[in-house]
Amino acid sequence: MTSSRFAPWSLLAVLLLSTTVQAQAYDGARREEVDAGVHTPVLTKPPELVRSVEAVYPPEAAAAGKTASVEMVITIDAQGAVSDAQVTRPVGEGFDEAALEAVRQFQFSPAEVDGVPAPIQVQYVYNFVLQPPKVEESAPPPPPPEATLTGQLLARGSRTRVEGATVRCGDDPEAPEAMSDAEGRFTLKVTPGECDVRVVASEYHLFTTKETLAPSETTEVIFYLMPKAPGFETVVRGAREKKEVVRRTLERQELQKVPGSFGDPIRVIQNLPGVARTPFGLGQLLVRGAAPDQTLTFFDGVEVPILFHLGGGPSVLNSEFIDRIDFYPGGFGARYGRAVGGAVDVATRKGSTDTLHGSVKVDLLDSGFFLESPITEGISISGAARRSYVDALLPLVLPKDPQGGSLLVLPRYWDYQVRMDFGAKRGSEPGVGGRHSGYVMAFGSDDLLTVVATGGGRNRDITVDTRTLFHRLKGDWTYRKGNFTSVLTPFAGYDLGRFAFGEIFLDANVWSLGLREDLALEVTPWLTARAGADVLFEHLVGEGQIPVIGGIQFPPFPGAEPRSEPQPIKRTANSFDGALYAELDVKAGPVTLTPGLRASAARVYGQSRSAFDPRLWVRFQPTEKTALKGSVGLYSQAPEAFNLDPAPLGNPNLLHERAFQTSLGVEQQLTDIISVDVTGYFNRRYDLVVSPGNTVQNADGSLTRYPYSNQGLGRAYGMEVLLRHAVTRDFFGWLAYTLNRSEQRRAGGDEYRLTTFDQTHILTAVASYRLPWWGLELGARMRYVTGRPTTPLQHLFDRYDVDRNRYYGSYGETDSARFKPFQQLDLRLDKNWVFQRWTLNAYIDVQNVYNASNVEATFYDYRYREQFEVPGIPILPIIGVKGSF
Repeated sequence: MTSSRFAPWSLLAVLLLSTTVQAQAYDGARREEVDAGVHTPVLTKPPELVRSVEAVYPPEAAAAGKTASVEMVITIDAQGAVSDAQVTRPVGEGFDEAALEAVRQFQFSPAEVDGVPAPIQVQYVYNFVLQPPKVEESAPPPPPPEATLTGQLLARGSRTRVEGATVRCGDDPEAPEAMSDAEGRFTLKVTPGECDVRVVASEYHLFTTKETLAPSETTEVIFYLMPKAPGFETVVRGAREKKEVVRRTLERQELQKVPGSFGDPIRVIQNLPGVARTPFGLGQLLVRGAAPDQTLTFFDGVEVPILFHLGGGPSVLNSEFIDRIDFYPGGFGARYGRAVGGAVDVATRKGSTDTLHGSVKVDLLDSGFFLESPITEGISISGAARRSYVDALLPLVLPKDPQGGSLLVLPRYWDYQVRMDFGAKRGSEPGVGGRHSGYVMAFGSDDLLTVVATGGGRNRDITVDTRTLFHRLKGDWTYRKGNFTSVLTPFAGYDLGRFAFGEIFLDANVWSLGLREDLALEVTPWLTARAGADVLFEHLVGEGQIPVIGGIQFPPFPGAEPRSEPQPIKRTANSFDGALYAELDVKAGPVTLTPGLRASAARVYGQSRSAFDPRLWVRFQPTEKTALKGSVGLYSQAPEAFNLDPAPLGNPNLLHERAFQTSLGVEQQLTDIISVDVTGYFNRRYDLVVSPGNTVQNADGSLTRYPYSNQGLGRAYGMEVLLRHAVTRDFFGWLAYTLNRSEQRRAGGDEYRLTTFDQTHILTAVASYRLPWWGLELGARMRYVTGRPTTPLQHLFDRYDVDRNRYYGSYGETDSARFKPFQQLDLRLDKNWVFQRWTLNAYIDVQNVYNASNVEATFYDYRYREQFEVPGIPILPIIGVKGSF
């Protein structure tokens, strides 16, 4: 309540003292003039207060709220103690006494005169000031206790980590909240007590539950969120830049829910515009009138010999491995080659990086499994396998021959896939040297069909044996830095193809080694360059016993065929097929131009062949919902290596088959979910390899008959329409129509005639709807297809061969008649159960619901008098279940 003021008065004291000293010095000077030799003292160090004592505030004055300032003179001795204190201006009321009592207890540092401690006298003022009463500050209240809720959010059924979900207690938007990370984990600190947990995440239903949280304790939980579309597997990805005139890409939901496909994604391609129907539901692809071997299939850019298992079975790749399917019915980019028809590229997906996932599928045709799991950060592995058991079930249901014979049908297939991913870790940023990632994958399949018919009423036993086997080992190394991307794909493979009919058989073994390098650089926002190399080495060994027509033969009468005799053969060949390609994407406002060039070179049996294929694509998009598109280009395909054998087995003079493809189309987005795509096309194929070949005269005058020649000409033209309803919560579907004409002729021959693959009208309607009851989904597919061309029997030159005891019929013009139109309805019903840690899907897929009798082939009795029709697949219900976790 009091304060002393010494520093200013100390300074005043020094000044006074200095004045006194100066006066004395002045007087001394005068005296020095009189009394020479007298010294004047000088203050060299003033005193400093080092310890003070607070005066006692007079109680009455304090109660009255009075203040005062007591002026005094204090004497400080040579030791710094106060030796005397006198009040120079008393104020009374106890202030003077209190001030003197306190000042006499002060301690100073000694003053110095001429550098020596000396006593000094100073003026001092002691101030009495009332301070506000001190309030006892209470300790701050302890923070309220907190409770911690921590845990993980998983998708119910699949256990997929749910990222970006919001977790809070109650529905108050101001309440504390937490967000789940990439692992689905969250930590929420709230007031203890009962918490109405609410979890909000896109693509998931609102999750609510109650948790009682204790003070200063942590509660760990796992919440399973129900997807908004249980059982659907929809991939949401940014739309890729469109370049090709026609590239049709389907989502997983569309791929796995189409009736008649048995849940196999790749089989859905057969329901798109431009694809003709194959007899008996076989797995060949007939695209825009081209032959099956003129359309190539790739897995991540690596060619595979077959896409489907025998008999129209599932694809050779497990559906869980499929990320995307790009189907090009024509006009594909310079990255692809070795085909004059279309191309299919199946992109596989990276394995899971969060936890172990898998599935098991069992139906009446086959069983299989799929597993995927991370091994360590940045590395994951996935694998699948499948095997059919029709070979074990068919003998149990085949009818017995009443004449004692036996018919044994043994179809069997299996496939496998193993993939290991490595490289960039989740959330990592590219370093100075760019980002590296990649994978190694091994896959393959084996298809065997054996038919053995013995005894009974048959004249002779019949054995048919076909087999297709392949293995592939490939790597994929991707490097990205800025706008530059490099993808290096080395691969190795082995193929085995076998066909045997009685004593006739042929085994073809192919060992392959290849390398792809694909480069892309975004030079500017309006210019992107792509280039690459595609190299393939093959070692082929063919061995068997086949009929060979030797020399030059002249038929004895019209309609007779040259005689052929089985001969053992064994051939070996080494082939090289390499290509370089380059493309540019040039954007000028609404117009995108993509010129490209593919240069190919092939070498077999020491002979080289080359082809240059320029291509151009144009896309004009005047509005966001409308796009016009067109393409023109050349395409080439090298002849089969064994067709280049010397006569009489082959023709070493064969050239590349060639095709000139053009197309023009329009895309229109009718609504947010409905679009239409109309494309017209014209393809001219020339230098096609055909059999029988030609006969040439050698320099010595002899004649050589070649079984193959490049005299084939073909053309296909038509229109494709795709009306598509995008995938929504409860519905998806499309309507596909193809108007196609496919014709061929020999060079210098007659007018064009229909090819075996011509189907004028192809109409396919696909729809799938999620019913509002019991988690059911119902899908339907309806197809109508013009009948395939066939060659009629005319009986003009029928004959009986006495030596062979065999009748021969005579036919009319090739492919001048047609089978009856094909029409069929397929239905599929799915039921999903979503449990906490896994899901169960049961389905029934019924082909040919009303058992339509569709003629697939005809044959005649041994005298060619009576015709028999071979119907297609009858009503075929397939029941299956699939469990996923």
